[in-house]
Amino acid sequence: MRVYALTGLRADGYGVISRTGTEVVNESVIMKIITLVLLSAALAGVAGAQSNLVSRLPEVTVTERVLKEETKVGPYAQPEWTTQRRFPTTRVYLQELPGEVGVEQWVKAQWPKGEKMNYLFQEEIEVGLPHRFQFDLYENWIRDAAGKVRHDSVSTELRWAFADWGKIPLNPTVYAEWTFRNHALGADKYEFKLLLGEEIAPRWHWGMNLIYEQEVGRSRTTEYGASMGIGYTMLDQKLSLGLEIKVESETEEGNRAKTPIEVDIGPSIQWRPTRNSHLDVVPLVGATSDSPRVELWVVFGFDFGSGRAKEGGKAPISLQSR
Repeated sequence: MRVYALTGLRADGYGVISRTGTEVVNESVIMKIITLVLLSAALAGVAGAQSNLVSRLPEVTVTERVLKEETKVGPYAQPEWTTQRRFPTTRVYLQELPGEVGVEQWVKAQWPKGEKMNYLFQEEIEVGLPHRFQFDLYENWIRDAAGKVRHDSVSTELRWAFADWGKIPLNPTVYAEWTFRNHALGADKYEFKLLLGEEIAPRWHWGMNLIYEQEVGRSRTTEYGASMGIGYTMLDQKLSLGLEIKVESETEEGNRAKTPIEVDIGPSIQWRPTRNSHLDVVPLVGATSDSPRVELWVVFGFDFGSGRAKEGGKAPISLQSR
């Protein structure tokens, strides 16, 4: 139906009567407007339905399996791998939880350049103490290049961690040691270390030590050094592979000769036959003229205590930041 407002009519030359009034509403315009309104309403309805559908979906929490050796144990919330000596050349944080005791047997074989091989054997007892302390006691004995076996020294060691694990970046721990030497072989000496360690990523573990050692008699030898280790877990609580490096420089009081610098580097492997035991093997190759050709470290240890025996679990991915 058309609606017009007519103000007059006139006949043109062909006898056709045309409208001279003003057309108020055109039918095609009205239909277009109605169509747009209906389409808008339909689209709004679909969008609303989709919004309601999304809002009704249940919340989903994504989880990831955490390695048992990276779960937190003990009162200091440290990862379980730190309670097993991952790097023979590099200490990390505290190895024993309060009230726990560990024992280790060390063997270090060295093939110096131009000399026969020699051995250092160490028996160690480790005791975890409260307030982030740990006390260790070593018996050291040697087999020299002539094949003679004798007592070398007894060492006492004390560690203290600045804070619970993860509270301070790199988890700094201070280390102090005094060695009572067999005076037929040398003078007593003391040693200080700064121990650093971190989980740099899932399965990746890292440690670094800064070392100062001073002999208190005879030639008053001073030693500066650093060591570092990085390991990757292949099988949880079973097998880990990595790389270790150590650098040492030793000088004698009053000696103006060129300072020797020893650099040793090589692969490391840790096998854990049981949850409370570990076997570490590290063959190091000398990288400078002052280094031995080869230096082999072997450590077997067993820990008494239940704190490290906690099972691993699951945690949200948002918590797996390292």
